[in-house]
Amino acid sequence: MNDTFMTIVGNVVDAPRMRLTKSGHAVTNFRVASTSRRFDREHQRWIDNATLFVNVTCWRAMAENVAFSVHKGQPVVVTGRYYSREYELNETVRVSYELEANAVGHDLTRGTSEFRKVIRPSVTVNVEVDDDGIPADRSDEWLDLAEQGVPLDEPAAASDADERALASVS
Repeated sequence: MNDTFMTIVGNVVDAPRMRLTKSGHAVTNFRVASTSRRFDREHQRWIDNATLFVNVTCWRAMAENVAFSVHKGQPVVVTGRYYSREYELNETVRVSYELEANAVGHDLTRGTSEFRKVIRPSVTVNVEVDDDGIPADRSDEWLDLAEQGVPLDEPAAASDADERALASVS
């Protein structure tokens, strides 16, 4: 599949908004306005062309960094994958265009910036193992089997409903 990549230089139009998805991933959205200019030799002045507004989406670590570093009105350079998505509003199909950012930075032709590397702790999980090196089975704890009086070394007895279900399958 051929993706369309785009780089835009412009100003942040609104404050970046960060949220977490249902799966816990950070996503930050903001808009960038870019206005190209040309010099009119006849009138000896600069003329602004139409302004292009682009919706930018940043994911995960970049989303967090952008939310803390980028503010409304600041000049930025954004590069990433440009794509469209369709949606329906009042029974009319509409198209929205977004730039999924690969990189975001301040436009240093118009000011200075200071970079600070963010070090995030890695997620570590300790897994208990038995004498054979196999992960220990602790399902009895989260199933509350010990509280129900079920012996932990014996399988639970099948209920009448379980036995009827098995008989109907056989």
